[in-house]
Amino acid sequence: MELNDGNLQTLTEFLRKTLDPDPAVRRPAEKFLESVEGNQNYPLLLLTLLEKSQDNVIRVCAAVTFKNYIKRNWRIVEDEPNKVSNPDRTAIKANIINLMLTSPEQIQKQLSDAISIIGREDFPQKWPDLLTEMVTRFRSGDFHIINGVLRTAHSLFKRYRHEFKSNELWTEIKLVLDTFAPPLTELFKATIDLCQTHATDVNALKVLFSSLILICKLFYSLNFQDLPEFFEDNMETWMTNFHALLTLDNKLLQTDDEEEAGLLELLKSQICDNAALYAQKYDEEFQPYLPSFVTAIWSLLVSTGQEVKYDLLVSNAIQFLASVCERTHYKQLFEDQNTLTSICEKVIVPNMEFRSADEEAFEDNSEEYIRRDLEGSDIDTRRRAACDLVRGLCKFFEEPVTAIFSGYVNSMLTEYAKNPGQNWKHKDAAIYLVTSLASKGQTQKHGITQANQLVNLNEFFVNHILTDLKSPNVNEFPVLKADAIKYVMIFRSQLPKEHLLQAVPLLINHLQAESTVEHTYAAHALERLFTMRGPSNTTLISPAEMAPFTEQLLTNLFKALALPGSAENEYIMKAIMRSFSLLQDSIVPYIPTLIAQLTHKLLLVSKNPSKPHFNHYLFESLCLSIRITCKANPATVGSFEDALFPVFTEILQNDVQEFLPYVFQPVLWERTGNIPPLVRLLQAFLEKGASSISSSAADKIPGLLGVFQKLIASKANDHQGFYLINSIIEYMPPEPIIQYRKQIFILLFQRLQSSKTTKFIKSFLVFVNLYCVKYGAIALQEIFDDIQPKMFGMVLEKIIIPEIQKVSGTIEKKICAVGITKVLTECPAMMDTEYTKLWAPLLQALIGLFELPEDDSVPDDEHFIDIEDTPGYQTAFSQLAFAGKKEHDPIGEAVGNPKILLAQSLHKLSTACPGRVPSMLSTSLNAEGLQFLQGYFQVANVQLV
Repeated sequence: MELNDGNLQTLTEFLRKTLDPDPAVRRPAEKFLESVEGNQNYPLLLLTLLEKSQDNVIRVCAAVTFKNYIKRNWRIVEDEPNKVSNPDRTAIKANIINLMLTSPEQIQKQLSDAISIIGREDFPQKWPDLLTEMVTRFRSGDFHIINGVLRTAHSLFKRYRHEFKSNELWTEIKLVLDTFAPPLTELFKATIDLCQTHATDVNALKVLFSSLILICKLFYSLNFQDLPEFFEDNMETWMTNFHALLTLDNKLLQTDDEEEAGLLELLKSQICDNAALYAQKYDEEFQPYLPSFVTAIWSLLVSTGQEVKYDLLVSNAIQFLASVCERTHYKQLFEDQNTLTSICEKVIVPNMEFRSADEEAFEDNSEEYIRRDLEGSDIDTRRRAACDLVRGLCKFFEEPVTAIFSGYVNSMLTEYAKNPGQNWKHKDAAIYLVTSLASKGQTQKHGITQANQLVNLNEFFVNHILTDLKSPNVNEFPVLKADAIKYVMIFRSQLPKEHLLQAVPLLINHLQAESTVEHTYAAHALERLFTMRGPSNTTLISPAEMAPFTEQLLTNLFKALALPGSAENEYIMKAIMRSFSLLQDSIVPYIPTLIAQLTHKLLLVSKNPSKPHFNHYLFESLCLSIRITCKANPATVGSFEDALFPVFTEILQNDVQEFLPYVFQPVLWERTGNIPPLVRLLQAFLEKGASSISSSAADKIPGLLGVFQKLIASKANDHQGFYLINSIIEYMPPEPIIQYRKQIFILLFQRLQSSKTTKFIKSFLVFVNLYCVKYGAIALQEIFDDIQPKMFGMVLEKIIIPEIQKVSGTIEKKICAVGITKVLTECPAMMDTEYTKLWAPLLQALIGLFELPEDDSVPDDEHFIDIEDTPGYQTAFSQLAFAGKKEHDPIGEAVGNPKILLAQSLHKLSTACPGRVPSMLSTSLNAEGLQFLQGYFQVANVQLV
């Protein structure tokens, strides 16, 4: 493609079409751009447009398209063609810095991201002058340019927070520190001086404080891996100024906006993070500064208002105290009873209060409120930080802290009793305090599993929770009703069965509440109670015990779907599905009415499917209706066909992509007896012809993955789905399936959520570790955290560590051992992020896999029900994990003895970070584990550094 006006005009037209809401216009334009992006000069045309186009929309669109092009194509993959021509690469690197620094902020951000992507691949070897080119711009005095440099540097260096220690990384960081740290420090001091010079010029202050925020973020990144000598030598400069900025209060920078954090708040938040980093990692060097920071942050906390704009600041400040109080080193700072009382009174209690902003969210933004409160996305909220501080203090001071808070809880409840209408928020805070104090360990499946023995949960339930649940007016004090329902839900494993049975009809009644949060919590609580298992592994609450409430339960659940804001409420639909599963034959009399309501709902949501979880539970409920009814009366098949086929036909005719997997199930795969031979046939095609499939039949890959999706949805056939996906991962070249990898894991996580059987877990563990062996530990961690932040840690903590002992079979164990070894020794995030705490438990689990007998127990199967009714189905795991061929070892001779591989890998890790591994082992591994490990080192003839 030549760099000429004609091509610029054509590109402009197609970029404009990609913004068209009409898919008939947009999709062909996207396809055209994909088809030409391999041509030389294509990226340079985009850069020309974003620089010179007269249309600002086109400029921004060109910038975004350019960044995405770089993201997809810049990396050079071994044995694959270079997707960006060398002249284009040279021209881009020659022009992009200057272009980024002279562009408007909206475009500057996109180009800054593009530079960081290029820098990740090319800096320092292939782009040695990048830093010097950036640093020279500090002298420009133009803070638009300086902030552009700082933003790009932040984008480039923030990966140091997660990278694995290696010689290459140290070399790069040393180069960055030598080139960047001195001018950054000088810029930091100069910017602070300019803030004093321009103390009365609000516009200048805004620009300068934006710079300070970026400088503080860069400080965090450059200090994350280790304490650099330069920053240790200049600690006085940085810490003194950080402390001064923490205590600074410039009236001009205070904003009237109560919602959005201002520059001052964002700066102080980042400084709290920086102080926490030093307190946690470099406590000896930071020791002289710690008391003054504790005082400053304490003072900040007691003087900061309750407005939403301060939430991040207060949350980070409390998290700083939480991280300090948990460390034995600083224990003495908190030992005094007056200090503990003061923290409880001035920091924890005020930040647990239910504010008017929380009340607004409860009433007007219920979906977001539920997401934060129920699903744990409240990581940066005041309440969550205060709760973490309570748990941190309880580590060393459980008794005095519990005693102090018990007094507060009693006085709050007394205040509430004096005038409930006026003082209901006191009771809300009391319930939250009790929950924070009592909760020591928690799982999604069981709620609170470990409780503070000093808190009497049953007594509190009878005296304070039951009264709200029994209140005849479900619409009075909806926040307290939601609190009471949540209390039952999270302490369900601690409360006796009679209390739970007492709660069931009350919860059914709360399904009628007008408040979206209240009736959603009621549905969720019922769904959780219905999954609980009793001593004989049957459901804790039996269908017989539910008999008196069955009609009311079904009526209220379906009525709740008609309440404003809940037409597609996934918690209600999940509760419907779980109720069907629990009640079984008891629902048969109600099916004619229920099926009509379900199919009507299906028709409505098919017009514009927007809630995938809701849709999934809807189909599960339909399947259960069919299975339960047809089992009781096979003659009803015809009436189901009459009810469902018209809806399915409409979905097919309208090409509703989201629903096709549910509706259109190929007949050949419907017969159970066909599945094993069909899967073996596909595996054979993959083993012998994966490269041919990827090069000349790539359009068949979605079909293969469709078969996998169908099979893993079935309890009876999920292992066959794993056979297929394992073969795809083992034999297919990476390129054709890159775009599908994330979706594969999402499907597996959905199934894990919905139906966590022992068989599925074993197969899942082998697949995850095979993926790790094939693509590397970093790729595994990144794909999990891309699906949901911190997902990698959740999978390790909730699935791999507790369940790995269940894997059986020599080859399956070998795959898991090699995969876990890679996670332990080749994944940077395991060494220097919050995942570090999982390193030792994961190693302990791996040693257990080697040395302990297989755990062949079958835990309760708590989530979704299977769609099929397969009478001969056995949960025993008989060589199900890999490819269906017992003799095939995907790792082969590359690893003979996984124990020796572990020893060698730990040795290599310890040479990369001397002293760290022995320290982690000696503090966190039990004696027996250490003994086994020593044996592996001896056999491998290596030792730790």
